[in-house]
Amino acid sequence: MAFEHVDYKSLDVPDAPFAHPERIPSFPKGTVPKHVGIIMDGNGRWAQQRGLIRTEGHQAAEPVVFDTIAGAIEAGVRYLSLYTFSTENWKRSPQEVRFLMGFSRDIIRRRVAQMDEWGVRVRWAGRRPRLWKSVITELESAMERTKHNSVIDVVFCINYGGRAEIADAAASIAKQIRDGKISGDRVTERMIADHLYNPDIPDCDLVIRTSGEQRTSNFLPWQAAYAELDFVPELFPECGREVLWRSIEHYVQRDRRFGGVKAK
Repeated sequence: MAFEHVDYKSLDVPDAPFAHPERIPSFPKGTVPKHVGIIMDGNGRWAQQRGLIRTEGHQAAEPVVFDTIAGAIEAGVRYLSLYTFSTENWKRSPQEVRFLMGFSRDIIRRRVAQMDEWGVRVRWAGRRPRLWKSVITELESAMERTKHNSVIDVVFCINYGGRAEIADAAASIAKQIRDGKISGDRVTERMIADHLYNPDIPDCDLVIRTSGEQRTSNFLPWQAAYAELDFVPELFPECGREVLWRSIEHYVQRDRRFGGVKAK
C-alpha cells in the first residue's frame, strides 16, 4: 500500500481544550480516571510503513501528544503520565537517541507557552544521570513557569524506568536509615511510596498502550499495580483525544475491586 508524504509540521496545532464542546463525550459523574498513563508506542513502525525514517514518526507524534493532553483536560483527567523516553531506550542507535534527546528538549521549549495557557502543570519523572543537561534545563524552566497551574498535571517520563524508580526510593530510604533518621525495621509500603519521584501524585488508574503490544515495559510498576490496562491497536501517531476517550469509556465499564468483593 502506498502512502503519500505529508508535511506533519503543518499539523502541529491541535484544537485547544473545549474548542468543540459538542464532540466531548459525557462520562458519568465520578467515573473518569484521575490518573492516566500512556505508553506512546509505534512511532518508528508508523514511519516505516510509510517509507519514512523512524525519526519522522517521532515528529508526527508531537501534535498527537498535545491533542491527547487537550482531550484529557476535556474529559476531566487530573494527572497524565506520558512515557517519553525509557532507561532502556539508550540501547537504540546513537542517531535516534540524539534525535530523541534534542526533540524532547525542543518540544518542551516551543510548547511551554501553549501548556501554560491551557493550565498544564509540567512535571518530570526520571533519572538525571545520562539525560542531556539541555533537556533538564528546559524541563526545570517549564516546571517553574507552570508550577501554579492546576487544570492538569502532565508528567513527562524522560529517562524513566519503573525498576530504577523503586531502586532509587530504596537507596533514599537506606540513606535515611544509615543517618539514623528512620528505623530499618519500620520500612512500609507507604514509606516507599513517599520516596518515589513524585510522591504527591496518586496511583495510576488507567494505563493505555498504543500499537497493539500487550506489555507495560517497566512503566509505573508501583503506581499502576492496580491500574486498568487498555491495549489499543493504533500506532501512536494515529491516536489523539478520540482514542483516549475510547479507553476512558472502556475504563468506566470496568469493575474495580482492588482485591476485595463488592456486595451484590
